[in-house]
Amino acid sequence: MSLALDQILPARYDHVGSFLRPAYLLEARAQKAKGEITPEALREVEDKAIKEIIDFQQSVGLKSITDGEFRRTYFHIDFLEQLGGVKTDIPVTIKKPDGTEELAPPVIKVIDKVTHKKNIQLADFNFLKQHVGKGMTPKVTIPSPTMLHFRGGRAAISKQAYPELDPQFYDDVAKAYGDELHALAQAGCTYVQMDDTNLAYLCDEKMREAARLRGDDPNELPHRYAAFVNKVVALKPEGMTLAMHLCRGNFKSTHAAAGNYEPVAEALLSEMNLDAYFLEYDDDRSGDFKPLRFLPKGKIVVLGLVTTKFGEMETKDSIKRRIEEAAKYAPLEQLALSPQCGFSSTVHGNNIAVEAQRNKLRLVIETAQEVWGNH
Repeated sequence: MSLALDQILPARYDHVGSFLRPAYLLEARAQKAKGEITPEALREVEDKAIKEIIDFQQSVGLKSITDGEFRRTYFHIDFLEQLGGVKTDIPVTIKKPDGTEELAPPVIKVIDKVTHKKNIQLADFNFLKQHVGKGMTPKVTIPSPTMLHFRGGRAAISKQAYPELDPQFYDDVAKAYGDELHALAQAGCTYVQMDDTNLAYLCDEKMREAARLRGDDPNELPHRYAAFVNKVVALKPEGMTLAMHLCRGNFKSTHAAAGNYEPVAEALLSEMNLDAYFLEYDDDRSGDFKPLRFLPKGKIVVLGLVTTKFGEMETKDSIKRRIEEAAKYAPLEQLALSPQCGFSSTVHGNNIAVEAQRNKLRLVIETAQEVWGNH
């Protein structure tokens, strides 16, 4: 059963989820990596940092509250490697000729049947829920299930476990995600966001060619992924908002892909049975708003018009002009506003000052209130 439009999001402004880690948390993580402190000691430090970032979000005026992803190193690996049958490697950082760094995609392999062998986010959600104020919505972010296919394609999925991918592989992954969503729902979670780079990558011709080289059709993949995600949506608990954020890369303020949403828009917006979509639109890399014409009634697109990559501030007037442009293709009542991505998709963080997080979020909130009112 779909949610009413005014039930999908807590407000017309939102954020993607991750925040810059405080120095003392990074230090504790380094100590844990060296064996100098126990996992329990690290979790105590994480607890302190998460309480602070919850207070920060509430003081800024946000209505959906995350734990800042402070217990994670990477937005996706930390979750995926806890699924049964999945093996991941630590990503490698590559120095580019211009002196910038790039995160090489991690190797994600399916080596056995995919199962939900334990509740992955439950303890973290319970802690978040315990410390979020009244009237706020605790939000959980997890990687999209498509991450288990796109990075390596058929070659990264065991042929012994899955001689054929369809339907068994997709069904098993969907069931694992469904079990996770139900565990969260039973604890009171009503808002989950899936983070997906793959559909955004399929807007980039270089990435599309890479898909061709490994035997996939980049024109067919978005529709296959829509059916894949819909298997998860079919298992979604009643009353839960399930959103998706599309990311083109966010490691240390860099990006990995570019391109108009047109190649994936119909599959993403029309075919996927999701409630909301967070789409990056902070610069020319994302193209125009015409792909929003595929948005059907009953769904919301959250426009990521404020960059988290750099501290330079956008203006309210420029954001409002872009919202007006987007509203030519999708009804204003089906739009909302957010930053383009998180501030720290990996533990390393973007090249942006801590105070800029506050300024950017206040800009989003104030602009959204002026456009849509205090809903």
